[in-house]
Amino acid sequence: MTILSEILIAIIAIEHLYFLYIEMFAWETIGKKTFKTIPAELFKPTKALAANQGLYNGFLAAGLVWSLVVNNAEWHFNIALFFLSCVSIAGIYGTITASKKIFFVQALPAIIAILILIISGK
Repeated sequence: MTILSEILIAIIAIEHLYFLYIEMFAWETIGKKTFKTIPAELFKPTKALAANQGLYNGFLAAGLVWSLVVNNAEWHFNIALFFLSCVSIAGIYGTITASKKIFFVQALPAIIAILILIISGK
C-alpha cells in the first residue's frame, strides 16, 4: 500500500473511533450537538441504540487498524479493501436512509481510499 492509502485508512479509522466515542460515551452531550436533526428528548431513550451503533463503528475502526499493522502485503490489501468496502456500504445506506451528509463524511472518504488502494496495487 502506498503512504497515501495508509494515511487515508488511518484517518477513516480515527473518524470511526470518534463515532464510537460519541455514540457509546457522549450520546447525550456531544451527540446532541452533532446530530441536530434528532429531537433532544430522543437522546436519552435511544442511548442504548446509539451505543450499539458505536460498537459497530469500533469494529470498523479495528479492522482498518488491523489492515495497517499486518505485515503481509496481500493481507494488507485484502483487509483494507474489505473494511473500506464495509464503511462505504454503511455510508451509502446511511445516505439513503438518514442524511445526505453521511455520504460526504463516511462513504466518499472510504470510496476515495478504495480507489487509491486499488491504483497502488498489492
